[in-house]
This record gives sequence, C-alpha cells and structure tokens, in this order.
Amino acid sequence: MAAIPPDDETSIRYSGWRIVAVCFAVATFGWAFGFYGQSVYLAELTRLHGWPSSLIATATTFFYLGGALLVAFVGDAIRVIGARACLLGGIAAMALGTALLGRIDALWQLYAVYVLLAIGWAGTSLGAVTSTLGLWFDQRRGMAISLALNGASFGGIAGVPLLVAAIEHLGFAGATLAAAVVSVVVLMPIVAIFVGRPPQRAAAHAAGPGAVQALSSGAIRRHAFRDTAFLTVTIAFALVLFAQVGFIVHLIAYLDPLVGRERAAVAVSLLTTMAVVGRVSLSTVIDRLDQRLVSAISFASQAAALAIVILSRDATLLLVACALFGFSVGNLITLPALIVQREFAPGSFGVLVSLNTAINQVTYAFGPGVVGLLRDASGSYTAPFLGCIALQLIAAMLVMVRGRS
Repeated sequence: MAAIPPDDETSIRYSGWRIVAVCFAVATFGWAFGFYGQSVYLAELTRLHGWPSSLIATATTFFYLGGALLVAFVGDAIRVIGARACLLGGIAAMALGTALLGRIDALWQLYAVYVLLAIGWAGTSLGAVTSTLGLWFDQRRGMAISLALNGASFGGIAGVPLLVAAIEHLGFAGATLAAAVVSVVVLMPIVAIFVGRPPQRAAAHAAGPGAVQALSSGAIRRHAFRDTAFLTVTIAFALVLFAQVGFIVHLIAYLDPLVGRERAAVAVSLLTTMAVVGRVSLSTVIDRLDQRLVSAISFASQAAALAIVILSRDATLLLVACALFGFSVGNLITLPALIVQREFAPGSFGVLVSLNTAINQVTYAFGPGVVGLLRDASGSYTAPFLGCIALQLIAAMLVMVRGRS
C-alpha cells in the first residue's frame, strides 16, 4: 500500500484537520461571547442599570465597528506573528473584556470594555479562523471552513442558554467571570499546544501564480475595489448581515415580553441549531451549486421568516420563524469565503476574505444601533424589522449581479 503524503488534505491523518478542531473551539468561544452574547448583554444591562436599549445597542455598534477596523488586518497579523499568537491574543482580550463586562456601573465603562471585546472579536472570529485555515488548506478549504465555522453556531446553541442559566445562579458579574475563567483555562492551552507552523506546501501554494504573487496586500485591495464581482458579493452580504445582526441582537428583548425569558433563550438556541443544520446539509453539495444563487435564496428565506415574526404572536409559530431564519445564518457566514475562493485567485484569498469581513462588519456594526433607535422612535420593533426585510430583498437581487474577476 502506498504511503499517504503528510500534506494530503484528503487523509484523516492530515495535521490540518486538527487545526479545524481548534478553530471550531475558537469560533465557539468567539461567537458565544462576542456575537450571540450581545443579545443577552443588551437585555441584562437594561434590566440592571435601566439604560436605554438604544444606547446599549449603540455601544454594540461601537464594538462591531472597532472589531471591523482590526479584522481587515488580521491576515497581515497572522503572516507577521503567526496564527497561534494571533488566536491567543484574541482569546485573552475577549476573556478579559467578558469578565469586566459584569462589573461596570457607568455607560462610558461599557464602551471601554467593548474596546477589549473588539480586539478579542477580531482575533477569534471569521477573519482569524478563515485566514488560519487558509495556511493549512487549499483543495479542501471550503469543507475545512464550513466545519470549523459550525463552532460559531454551536456558540449560540450552547453559549446563550448556559450564559442565561449562569446569570440566574451566579448573577451577571459571576456569570461573566466564570465564562472568562473557563475560556482561559480550557481554550488557551488547546491553541498553544496544537497550533504550530503551517506546512510549507500550503504557504507556497497559497502564494499562487507569479502574477498574483507579485501583488502586495495593498495592491490586491485596490484591485478589489474596482472589481464588480467583489463589490456585488461584499455589498450584498453587508446589507443582509446588517439586518441579520440587528435582528439577532434584539431577539431576546423582542421575544421576552411575548413568550418569556426562558422561551426567548430557547428561540436563540433553536435559531443557532438550525444554523448548524443548514451549514452541514449545504456543505455536502455547495461545491456543485451556484453559490450566488444559494445566497439569494437564503436572503429571501430570512425575509420571509422576519415577516412571520412581525405578524405572529403565537409562541410556536415564532419558534418556527426563528428556525427558518436560523437555517441560513450559518451559511451567510460561510458563503462569502467560498465565493471568494471560487471566483478569485488563491494568492488573494486571505487578503480578500479579511477585506470582505471588515467591510461587512463595518456595515452590520450599525445594525443593532439603528434597530434600537428605530424601536425607541416608533415604540415597537415593527418598523425596524420591516426595514430589515427590505434590505434582505435588495441584497438577494444584488448578489446575482456578476462580474469578471
């Protein structure tokens, strides 16, 4: 029997699959406390301090915006200091910010803590995970990213209910401290031990052909802003993620008076469970499908789910709507990277994914704040959710506009 090459991505013994497992754990932590946790933070901080939801949501916008400014350079940071140092720094910043979040008593302190959380989010979220996996994978990069980013959904499935349960037993301060300690004690050693040097083959192949290899990161970014294919996919996902993040951050606050806090937490868990189901089921066939068409259908399905949320007051139907909405959540995180991989040269992958992620995050950073402001101004969530539906339908049309990469 012929020996399996050590860099064969099709082999279960390939070292890159160990990195996928590590990135799964990092994504679980990053999304649990940096993304889905925002919904819990908004509701808890409003209850504890009586601060207007619009001001807390604006602080969430500040968090996402700061993270977006940092994530644009995550690919460059990984090339300079390595994937292990970047991930460890992100985990440490996220853990410290989470611990301090439960001990603030003034609104300005929330913004200061969110600076730490933004650093942590940049080092543990999409840009860091995809750029890290890009060092180990080429042929199976799409599958590796899809599997690792299931951790993002698992962060919502397990993270939100556990955080809500911990708050009930330990209080908000105790729960956030416990979450931080667990992440430092469990996650940081895993990254330190298992994330080493990427194979030379991956680094060399990622450089791509000579013409691409000669381009600097800045040149790749400048070309991207003149490329129709890159602009349409980036703007479309920016619009739909604006709507998606705005809705998810306000989901518990919206459902709490309708179905109660426990059922609201179950709705978030169901939403993220369906995100895993959607991503796993699609990952087996996505390489054979038109990824832009899949994106457009996903956008339209979320618009339909939001329409049900607006019109219904039945608890069961609201859960069904959250499940429908969630089926596309995981894929909307994964699809931009897969489209970039298919439509652009391999040597530009890390730079373009980081740039796409940064632009999307700058845009969806304003989602929670805008939804909160419209909610306070109109007295209900109907107007902001209708606006989210409009953005999703516009994005569904825009993503189908193709260009020559």
